[in-house]
Amino acid sequence: MLRYVTTNPGKAREAREYLAEVEQFDFDYTEIQADELGPIAARGAREAYAAAGEPVIVDDAGLFVEGLDGFPGPYSAYVEETLGVERVGELARDAGATRAHFRCVIGYCDGEDFDATPEPVDRERRGQDLDAAARAAATTDDTVAAGDLPVKLFEGAVPGTIVEPRGDGGFGYDPIFEHDGTTFAEMDPERKNSVSHRGRALAKFADWYAER
Repeated sequence: MLRYVTTNPGKAREAREYLAEVEQFDFDYTEIQADELGPIAARGAREAYAAAGEPVIVDDAGLFVEGLDGFPGPYSAYVEETLGVERVGELARDAGATRAHFRCVIGYCDGEDFDATPEPVDRERRGQDLDAAARAAATTDDTVAAGDLPVKLFEGAVPGTIVEPRGDGGFGYDPIFEHDGTTFAEMDPERKNSVSHRGRALAKFADWYAER
């Protein structure tokens, strides 16, 4: 069974559109501070696998406003909690910085060896660049340390525009993010899932996972 590590049931529902057997795994992993999404998702996937003992996927996503140097980016959840979605929209519109995109990175870990995704932004050695023998030699028992487990990353992105809040659906920044004339909060779940950053990342992962 594949575990989707999230506290948001909506994400698990989206995942089931692409994956036949996936269950929500409510686990509060450590979210490291990083300027990119990849290292955050990778660290979370390793930590969650160590807790679950089964294959897991972890996603990290953010809203990147191009005219604000990518703000709030990887800090989107924290900014949502402290400033609020509407305030972020006001900042972007006041600065004339309405071009933006949502980005999502999914990290997969199953404790096995495979061709992992390099994490160039995370400079700390994680072991994903070692062969199986070297990883085994680096541990004191037959189990590969969680920090050395390989992780595969899958990214999805969708362009849009920051607008006045519209719509009652979705979550997070969905009301202020317009794609093709409609905010994510105005879209029904099926349409949103078909075009969203998370849906695109899930589609890439599902194709790879089917051959795993």
